[in-house]
Amino acid sequence: MQFIDLAEIEVEGGKGGDGIVAFRREKYVPAGGPSGGNGGWGGSVILVAAERLQTLLDFKYARYFQAENGKRGGPSNRTGATGSDRLIEVPCGTEVYDADTEELIGDLIGDGQTCCVAKGGKGGLGNKHFLSNRNRAPEHALPGLPGEKRRLRLELKLLAEVGIIGLPNAGKSTLIAALSSARPKIANYPFTTLVPNLGVVRKPTGDGTVFADIPGLIAGASAGVGLGHDFLRHIERTRLLLHLIDLTDVDPIANYKTIQQELSAYGRGLDKRPQILALNKVDAASEEMKVAAIAQLKELTAAPIFCISAVARIELEPLLQTVWNILEANTSLS
Repeated sequence: MQFIDLAEIEVEGGKGGDGIVAFRREKYVPAGGPSGGNGGWGGSVILVAAERLQTLLDFKYARYFQAENGKRGGPSNRTGATGSDRLIEVPCGTEVYDADTEELIGDLIGDGQTCCVAKGGKGGLGNKHFLSNRNRAPEHALPGLPGEKRRLRLELKLLAEVGIIGLPNAGKSTLIAALSSARPKIANYPFTTLVPNLGVVRKPTGDGTVFADIPGLIAGASAGVGLGHDFLRHIERTRLLLHLIDLTDVDPIANYKTIQQELSAYGRGLDKRPQILALNKVDAASEEMKVAAIAQLKELTAAPIFCISAVARIELEPLLQTVWNILEANTSLS
């Protein structure tokens, strides 16, 4: 399945039905008067969050959506039928923006949550509404009004409580595969992961927490370099960041600083988000490298530091226990 997290579409509410001109023609009703009914309202375009969807791929091919028009009024003061609403399913976690004004229209998080993005037009008035003492036989009615028309930008931000971040080849995909049933592509070269991977990690209590492997963060990501700028938005909803650092790299401390600078440059409070540091590949590093890296990191941050191996599954249980403790202590974090 192709992962698409940004799309632009055009939506239009249905046109309201026209009012009509009609008069009563019953046999024993002299001077029956006007009886033209109103047109029905046009249908609206409504976005619906669907848990079963994981991507905005459908909007790569279909970009225009219109609701049904309202029906024209009928004789004997009958109002026309309302047009059917157009329901459009989007993945949970989709933010909806007006593409012209940049206004945030809705944020669809929960399954079944709805957002009306284009209202239908009002039906026109029939000639019965223009009856007056001066005009006992009005012969005009009003047309229905057009529906609301908008260009929308849809942005999908993954709903994950824990975001796994780090430079390419730090072992993020290996870690999420070790912690969950997710099976991302893993290889010994940078940029193996081109899309975010989600995995559910089970707590000792039995319920699950969603972890997201966020790919492509490199120096300059916040300014659009590489893939990181496309995926930094997915970190915004996380409550905790698990920062993975390759302990066998030439300069793991510089790598740590690079990611922190990108989080700070991107803004939106990402640099203030609680973090856990995990020095990965400890089984392939010397004791001197481990001790030196921990000492330097402690001078830079008060975040908890773990030495792990995602491949050998070393120290993963203590790491997870700290994750659960921080999430439980910060239940108010969004």
